Amino acid sequence: MIKHCYVHIPFCSSICSYCDFPKMLYEKKFINSYLDSLKYEINYKYSGDILDTLYIGGGTPSVLSIDELEVLFKILKIFKLSDNYEFTVECNLENLTLDKLKLFKRYGVNRLSIGVQTFNKKYLDFLNRKTCDTSIIKSAKELGFDNINVDLIYAIDGETLDELNSDIDKFLSLGINHISTYSLIIENNTVLSIKNIKPIDEDIDFDMYNLICKKLSDNGYNHYEISNFAKDGYESRHNLSYWNNLEYYGFGLGAAGYINKTRYNNTKSIFKYINHNYIYEIEELDKKSIMEYEMILGLRKIKGVDMALFKDKYGISINEAFKISELLEKGKLIIENGFIRINPRYLYVSNDILVSFIGDV
Repeated sequence: MIKHCYVHIPFCSSICSYCDFPKMLYEKKFINSYLDSLKYEINYKYSGDILDTLYIGGGTPSVLSIDELEVLFKILKIFKLSDNYEFTVECNLENLTLDKLKLFKRYGVNRLSIGVQTFNKKYLDFLNRKTCDTSIIKSAKELGFDNINVDLIYAIDGETLDELNSDIDKFLSLGINHISTYSLIIENNTVLSIKNIKPIDEDIDFDMYNLICKKLSDNGYNHYEISNFAKDGYESRHNLSYWNNLEYYGFGLGAAGYINKTRYNNTKSIFKYINHNYIYEIEELDKKSIMEYEMILGLRKIKGVDMALFKDKYGISINEAFKISELLEKGKLIIENGFIRINPRYLYVSNDILVSFIGDV
């Protein structure tokens, strides 16, 4: 039974300089064709599973007009949701309106993920973001949206610790229950890479990560995943489904999914997608690969991987499946209360640890 689903809306009012997600500038002529093809894909692949989480990401779902959102949400009505569901929509400040919030509420959305990124005008311009006016967040809370995430980007070219500290204070003043923090990565085929922008100094990046961890922890946020912080009970259940290596549907341009021991990625070509040529690549997983994913994804959680559950699922212990003795001896991994996890001192360089689980069975 698949309990999680992601739906991708690729349209944006502008293209952020750092973004490498499947996206395109909003053009009305593509919207209906895209939504028609999305409806076809969902009707063809969805098997009627009762979902615990539904996540509408992008791109910028909130860039759609009220009429277009009505079409989208009528398509999404096909999904059966559990009694205790989490239904998230990603939004940007510049195109999130009170009317759109009311529409979300009417169709059962109960979680918002809002791209704020920074309150610093200089860095907003650098990221090609349009506004840091967060007044709409107050409106969302007044409408009853109490489960809200905001995104923070740090380690921007030229940024100082004092500037980041000021940003964090402003994020905290929003009074929301979840904050996702991302160190700026210069991805290939983005505006920043074309401009040959270089990453910030690693030592400064590390100091910024530590500042975020301490300050958010001091203000009551649980650091539950490498990049994510939440007040009690407000962890992202949808994202936890990824980190727990659970199966999920992926619909839409460039969407990824994991069904029946098969991971797949949809095409990033809008023309192929609207002509129902959905799949770009498929990865058939054997037991070894599934266990590798279990560790690579699970160790992103601060709590780590449940060792007893791993053995129940795969009939072999983590110690038998992977060569972890050296990582334990060096203190990079810790076993505590039945969980194996990355030592907090090494979270910043977690990728160096995670890659050691590839091909190690």
